Amino acid sequence: MTARNIEKPYLYAVIPVYNEEVLIESFLRKLQVKLSQISSNYKIIVVDDGSVDSSREIIQGLVDELNIKLLSFSRNFGKEAAITAGLEASCDADAVLIMDCDFQHPIEIIDQFYEKWCQGYSNIYGIRTRDDQTFLKRFLSKSFYSFSKKIMKLDIPENAGDFRLLDKQVVKALNLLPEKSRFMKGLYAWVGFEGYAIPFEVLERQGGTESRWNYSSLFGLAVTGILSFSSVPLRMISLMGMIISMFALLYGLYIFLENLFFSITVNGWPTIVVSIMFFSGVQLISLGVLGEYISRIFDEAKNRPKYIIDEDESRNI
Repeated sequence: MTARNIEKPYLYAVIPVYNEEVLIESFLRKLQVKLSQISSNYKIIVVDDGSVDSSREIIQGLVDELNIKLLSFSRNFGKEAAITAGLEASCDADAVLIMDCDFQHPIEIIDQFYEKWCQGYSNIYGIRTRDDQTFLKRFLSKSFYSFSKKIMKLDIPENAGDFRLLDKQVVKALNLLPEKSRFMKGLYAWVGFEGYAIPFEVLERQGGTESRWNYSSLFGLAVTGILSFSSVPLRMISLMGMIISMFALLYGLYIFLENLFFSITVNGWPTIVVSIMFFSGVQLISLGVLGEYISRIFDEAKNRPKYIIDEDESRNI
């Protein structure tokens, strides 16, 4: 690992925004102060993910003053798409910072990120230390991270999110990936490079909309991650099919021998009903898993863009 000695690096910050009119101006002003202290060559790339409040208008009024590049989506495409758009707009940066605009990611930690980047680390990420999750969410989260290491073969740091500083090599690698259904946590781990974890305490939201990451959204994101990085579910279906077939053959042999040697009459109705229901359930589960993979192949085959820019406003550094 080689230390970086760049006097005035081009430092970009990617900020996804969705309905944050209450706090977006104060956040951007504080972020601009911090970035200007680190380097005069900075730019704030704000990606408005189809906000329906006045967030977009507020940001437009700050473009020239705070050196902002505003990318406005034509509709809500999701945070993963917003981060992707920001990274693709940061191809000429030396390092790219990704963070939320609700003040839960402390701006003061950026100094530590930058220090580790100068030391040579390429993927510096924050680790949440405050455990304010419910027992169920904490259990499901730990299960997913354990599952990802064993099944997805990815070492995704637990309690790490999108709050991170990426070197230009990492950004270039991420921009080369063509898939539309993106699981950014998995992609950060998949591209590799030298990483460093910095713990931080998640602060309280200072306004704006509440988090949209409910159980349904988190489950969908987890499914996207598993199907994007592993074919194990398909192998599990094959293994389950072989096991069921083996038990079916053994049970059939048992019925045959019982009738042959003991002349026991088997009514069979309960057995047939249970067997039909069981195998029907297995078939539906198998079709569902196959359908998930096929639907993703279908989405990729359509080759639609990951997002659509409605408006692009910026000024040069």
